Amino acid sequence: MNEAEYTASQASFSTHLRRLRRAREVCKAATRSTRPARQSLSHSERARILAKTDGRCHICGGPISESAWNADHVLAHSAGGTHNADNYLPAHALCSNYRWDYSAEEFQLILKLGVWTRTQIENRKIFMREAVAAFLAYERSRRARRRKKG
Repeated sequence: MNEAEYTASQASFSTHLRRLRRAREVCKAATRSTRPARQSLSHSERARILAKTDGRCHICGGPISESAWNADHVLAHSAGGTHNADNYLPAHALCSNYRWDYSAEEFQLILKLGVWTRTQIENRKIFMREAVAAFLAYERSRRARRRKKG
């Protein structure tokens, strides 16, 4: 589906997003029984992975602390991605967590929506007030959960 097709209406856009999610879920279910177990990376493999991007997060481009980063699958483990250094790139834990196992198309839409929403919030569009309030409540809840774990 191209942009013109899913922008025709709110309902078709929502349907398109649901189809993308369902396709991801089907792929995960199909590979679940054949996926190899996750394996730990050696220190030399992690160093090689971090060097691929010159110590920067492959998602946001920000600098990475040598001790606090995730080896993020290029092709998600849930989609059949392998556990070798060639299938990893370094990422901040937050970036990796938010990228999750979305398909490229899903993640691009998420980024587009995020950038558009940010602009609407900065311009103080009335219809965004409810979304901002809901997001801030979500963030407070997420941070409270993280404090309880740590």
